[in-house]
Amino acid sequence: MNRRNRLLILLVAVLVLGGVALAATLHAAGRAAEKDRARPGDPRVTRGEVTLDAPGRSVFRNMAWGPHRDEIASVPAADPSGPRTSSGVRCLRFHSAGGTGICLQAVHGGLRDGYRAVVLDARLRELRHYDLAGIPTRARVSPSGRTVAWTVFVSGDSYAGTNFSTRTSVLDLRTWTLDRNLEDYRFFLDGRPHKAADTNVWGVTFADDTHFYATVATGGRTHLVRGDRTGRTLHTVHTNVECPSLSPDGTRIAYKKRVEGAPDDAPWRLYVLDLRTQRETPTAERRNIDDQAVWRDGRTLVYALPGDYGSDLWTVPADGSGSPRLAMAAALAPAFTG
Repeated sequence: MNRRNRLLILLVAVLVLGGVALAATLHAAGRAAEKDRARPGDPRVTRGEVTLDAPGRSVFRNMAWGPHRDEIASVPAADPSGPRTSSGVRCLRFHSAGGTGICLQAVHGGLRDGYRAVVLDARLRELRHYDLAGIPTRARVSPSGRTVAWTVFVSGDSYAGTNFSTRTSVLDLRTWTLDRNLEDYRFFLDGRPHKAADTNVWGVTFADDTHFYATVATGGRTHLVRGDRTGRTLHTVHTNVECPSLSPDGTRIAYKKRVEGAPDDAPWRLYVLDLRTQRETPTAERRNIDDQAVWRDGRTLVYALPGDYGSDLWTVPADGSGSPRLAMAAALAPAFTG
């Protein structure tokens, strides 16, 4: 093959590859534009004022397609399928209580994306923000609104043969004191001090501004722990508990539990633990729950399941009765005001 033919083949190859790249770019742009367009039958979303102290509201991350996707939105708690008011504030994870919000959001940069935790007041105005070391996964606010917590997945760790771990931080809004990593707390396993390289903490739920519950994993097992910010301690309470959520009266914990016989890629079921008796009650939800449930009140749990928009919210009674019900399509990370 002479030089001219080789150059001709090279030119054709460049043109073909350029055409493929252009088609891929146009396809990606089309997909992105499609996400910015509301579709017939989608929940109706309009821009407006969203506050965290208005009584009787449900506040959540809106997942409906259109220009307000991923924004914090609000509906009357009594009418979850009604028109949504969207705030313009985008969050990947969100929670609020006591007029305070915690928003874990993406920060798009020139070379790579990052993440940050943003503390919001009742009008969703930023008070402070903190850079995050990994991908947001959980967020909680104490009932008073004076303490917040968040958990991220961190790449690069290699303990126990995995490529990630978690980092959980707790922030006191009264003093802006940040406990960056709850793994620095003293951990007591069955009453004895325990320190291991594979210790991992995630999924805080607050009892008050000082005390909380969370999950600790070590030695291939997960434990419910009670944490004390003053003493900087974690004490085990129960085993096989992940992503706990404390009931409004402080007597029960809703959580996801690994059950025997479930598929490896769908191992969790939603349970409720009585903290006084240590009695476990399975809820009527039999599907895999990979979420930190929220108590809508003292009787009902709210949690996310995959849906057509990425996530839908479902409810189920906490006492094991009834059956699951779809509460809100195209929504994630709910909180209830008033």
